[in-house]
Amino acid sequence: MANKKPPGHATDSVGRLKELDECYISVPGYKRNRGRIILKILPEIQDSKGAAYNDETIMGRSIPLKTFSHGENRQITMNCPFMVAEESDIFKNLSDLKALESAVYPRIDNVGGNPFLPPPVCKIKCGSLFASSTNGEGESVCAILKSYSVSFPQDVPWDQKYYLPYKFSIALTWEVVYTTEELPGQEKILISGGADV
Repeated sequence: MANKKPPGHATDSVGRLKELDECYISVPGYKRNRGRIILKILPEIQDSKGAAYNDETIMGRSIPLKTFSHGENRQITMNCPFMVAEESDIFKNLSDLKALESAVYPRIDNVGGNPFLPPPVCKIKCGSLFASSTNGEGESVCAILKSYSVSFPQDVPWDQKYYLPYKFSIALTWEVVYTTEELPGQEKILISGGADV
């Protein structure tokens, strides 16, 4: 038992980065790894959502009454770093990059070959940061990719076949989408976070 490695190490016994099994992006149609891009480095994440209120003026009242109009889109931005630790990472990183880029393009109808289908709805997960069930288990959320921006630095080694730098990052802007039955309310958010309602 003394030789057992405590959880949380980012690398394996020979220094390779471990995959973060609970931090992934699932892109429909992607053939590698069951459609999942499993990250090896925790991405930088920003998660934002707003609520829109209307002002209702009432005669004699010193301030307008606020009436809830609607919820704004929940937007998640992720800055995902990719690194090459071994030779097989080069093609894997390039494939993952192309899969992410593909998520903003319309799909082609298999019957007529027309690009009239909207881009795919992806699933994103990073532990329990985006969603969690009542037992605290992390869950994925469905999201559409609104934009991506990839940065290829000049100050790192690069592969001579693909010209892919050994380290690069891609910034992704997602908007979370829900089916009508799964729309979240305050109670659901409180319970999934472990707060007493």
